[in-house]
Amino acid sequence: MHRAILALLVLNAAAFSCPGTPPDTKRRPVADVYHGVRVVDDYRWLEDGSDPAVKAWSDAQNARARAFLDGRPRIEAVRARVAGIMSAPAVHYGSLAYRGGMLFAIKHAPPKQQPFLVIVDPRDETAPDRVLLDPAVLDPQGGTAIDWFVPSHDGRHVAVSLSHGGTEAGDVHIYETASGREVFEVIPRVNGGTAGGDLAWLPDGSGFFYTRYPRGDERPPADRDFYQQLYFHRLGTPTDEDRYELGRDFPRIAEIQLELDEDSGRLLATVQNGDGGEFAHYLRAPAGGWRQFSEFADKTVLATFGPAGHLFVVSRQDAPRGRILRVPIDTLDVARARTIVPEGDDAIIADFWGPPSVLATDSRLYVLYQLGGPSEVRVFDHEGRPQPGPRQPEVSSAGSLTRLTSDEILFEAESYLDPPAFFRFDPASGTTRKTALATDSPVRFDDAEVVREFATSADGTRVPVNIIRRRGRRTANGDGPQPCLVTGYGGYGVSNEPRFRATTRILLDQGMIYAVANIRGGGEYGEDWHRQGNLTNKQNVFDDFAAVLRHLIDRGDTAPSKLAIIGGSNGGLLMGATLTQHPELVRCVVSYVGIYDMLRVELSPNGEFNITEFGTVKDPDHFQALNAYSPYHNVADGTKYPAVLFLTGENDPRVDPMQSRKMAARLQAATASSHPILLRTSSSTGHGGDTPLAERIAETTDAYVFLFDQLRLK
Repeated sequence: MHRAILALLVLNAAAFSCPGTPPDTKRRPVADVYHGVRVVDDYRWLEDGSDPAVKAWSDAQNARARAFLDGRPRIEAVRARVAGIMSAPAVHYGSLAYRGGMLFAIKHAPPKQQPFLVIVDPRDETAPDRVLLDPAVLDPQGGTAIDWFVPSHDGRHVAVSLSHGGTEAGDVHIYETASGREVFEVIPRVNGGTAGGDLAWLPDGSGFFYTRYPRGDERPPADRDFYQQLYFHRLGTPTDEDRYELGRDFPRIAEIQLELDEDSGRLLATVQNGDGGEFAHYLRAPAGGWRQFSEFADKTVLATFGPAGHLFVVSRQDAPRGRILRVPIDTLDVARARTIVPEGDDAIIADFWGPPSVLATDSRLYVLYQLGGPSEVRVFDHEGRPQPGPRQPEVSSAGSLTRLTSDEILFEAESYLDPPAFFRFDPASGTTRKTALATDSPVRFDDAEVVREFATSADGTRVPVNIIRRRGRRTANGDGPQPCLVTGYGGYGVSNEPRFRATTRILLDQGMIYAVANIRGGGEYGEDWHRQGNLTNKQNVFDDFAAVLRHLIDRGDTAPSKLAIIGGSNGGLLMGATLTQHPELVRCVVSYVGIYDMLRVELSPNGEFNITEFGTVKDPDHFQALNAYSPYHNVADGTKYPAVLFLTGENDPRVDPMQSRKMAARLQAATASSHPILLRTSSSTGHGGDTPLAERIAETTDAYVFLFDQLRLK
């Protein structure tokens, strides 16, 4: 009865309030004591998203945000421009896999709501591709998405993880390549929003190894998104008869990725301990039996199959930027293995998710290197001797290494100004050819330039910032401060590489500068750069970002009244810390699916995976650091905060939407400025990766309308 009455009161408050007035939010103080420190939380009640009162409060916040945004005079013009760009038929290919003489790919083809799986002719990329699986056929509303796919080695079948509503909770379906029909049984609970998921086929295609989350009553409900293990499934057999392989002694927050060597039948399992960048490695013999050859503390961060009887391993032991070892499989002794590529000035990328960052072919070793933001492909022979490599655009990123035949590969490259394209590199001839697998952007950036500068952080560290602006505009030489939007990330060793965003054209057309900061916490300069921005060093991330903002202001490029910031997920934490620590530096903030309550984040399912990156309140030193920067706990009553738009999704498996609810409520109660604090919640999306096109257009429209309104742009 109490909850029902409160829900009615909240809805009535929304119905009779103007768009500029937040709904009344009750304070219900709850006190916790951490290591002798008493912390009061007024909005703990907003954590329970299933509570009718919380749902009503969230609906009221949504109604207010909708009224405010829809009331902006230029929203229709912005929506038309955003939709025109994002819905344009600019095809993009990704997630390439070459199997059985066929090239499988995920195809993005607006205005379709979701990407779909196609087969491309590798001999002629201009030939029409064949659609193998289109989620729109399964779900015309656009709520079903492909998480990932893995073709069998002969290309006859492909395993596809499908999930719904942004949950990333994927079951694996098997499709016959020749007919496109779904065949065999569905494998439940393979992928998740916490530890992801993966699969590796046997060489003969008769079955596969796969990751599996607990099913049924195997574990308590609180553990259903943890304890990922490895199982084997033989096609045509019941899934409850699948054979356990590995993982019962793994940590609760283990994440598993697989690679199978088609020639030998050996299986490589890489296990990450949460999201902090600690890895262990296991090798399975063709006949069975597992051998562990690295532990989390070893700083062995990547392993892949090399020439017969060997592995290539990337180690950061005494080499924070990485070195490559050649490890004999008969010994699997990493400590005594020979270094073939020593540590250099640039960092070897060791990517746990997605395509390989180290790829061995018949006689070549392709390696992705991080250059402080931009990245490039370098080539070696199997003894580590440098070889001529491919060409790629300046200040660009490279990735998606895909082996074709012999030593020939495909790789993807893009820049802030050049749309993504796949290039074919043939080391025999030394030629780099742009293929037809390229995005034809609906906009051009011929009038724009990228200027790469360095800001100086609080401890003297030089922090790169990439400034995208119209060519010839030297604001420090007389143009005066310009409106500016700055973004950053700074976490998990993830590098903020050059990425093409067609909607950046809208910003430049409004006279804006767009800047991307390469702050610590990422992997731009190797593992030291990451470690200087995680756990108790996290404050360095926020200091770096503030230094970038001051750099742009001090140069005369912009001014606090014209400065906006935008970020998501861990970048949302960056937004929260920046607006609470430096509210005077920015005029407005857009924050997607962010983390703000650092004392409670580890209690959410995916939050435990983040402990290795952020720390835990159970550790006194970690708690002290977390409490010192936690945005939610550092909101100060009576402070003039900038305008803020929070965006979140009800089905987010990675960051609980309660984070945005609590932060919005706290800021609305505390701010002494007249700037709006808005909360926009989508009922049909999650963390963002599987969001349908229509919703992505709506989110981008709202973000840009909010920015243009608050910066007073026409």
